[in-house]
Amino acid sequence: MRLAVIPARGGSKRIPRKNIKPFAGRPMIAWSIDAALASGCFDRIIVSTDDEEIADVASSAGAEVPFVRPADLSDDHTATIPVIAHAVSWMRENGSEPEYVCCIYATAPFVRAEDIAHGLRILEESGADYAFSVTSYPFPIQRAVRLTADGRMEMFHPEHFSTRSQDLEEAFHDAGQFYWGRTGAWLEGRPIFSPSAAAVVLPRYRVQDIDTPEDWERAELMFTAVREK
Repeated sequence: MRLAVIPARGGSKRIPRKNIKPFAGRPMIAWSIDAALASGCFDRIIVSTDDEEIADVASSAGAEVPFVRPADLSDDHTATIPVIAHAVSWMRENGSEPEYVCCIYATAPFVRAEDIAHGLRILEESGADYAFSVTSYPFPIQRAVRLTADGRMEMFHPEHFSTRSQDLEEAFHDAGQFYWGRTGAWLEGRPIFSPSAAAVVLPRYRVQDIDTPEDWERAELMFTAVREK
């Protein structure tokens, strides 16, 4: 079977109640649930949460909430892999044997059903442990600068001061939308960012981290513009 797990704890700090705060007219988590449902990839779509209100919203949007996430997996320092591994273990203990498991973030309104389906194909065909969404940096990372303690600037890689941008290797970063993985990889805690992962490359205009109120405002503007286009 193929399983979607959407982690959504209740204790977000920088944007309170972020997972269910209205985004473009709907609770944020509903966009992720919609994409999972529309992808046609999953036998079950579950939300892992410690929060009753989030559970109610997720259920209303079409996901299952079959358990309450333990408190020791619901603090600010809990990583993604243990949360997914817990969900997979719960499923196995209750009669289901997922082969492929996709973590979809609750705060990823730009996630699309076709990208999720593409990620599954890449995972199956590549033989990788994971396949996850990435996008390219808009500026060469080799020419990045830092602000020093005395307010001055210096390059991270000064040897590339005179290197033409087109001669520098393109770099990518995590798009923060979804992570397909084989059950064994999740349960064994294999690292996602490794040579054992394959890339699902997304265009930059459909990627936006949402960690601060400023991010939120920018994301809604981008989201509206993309939908209108």
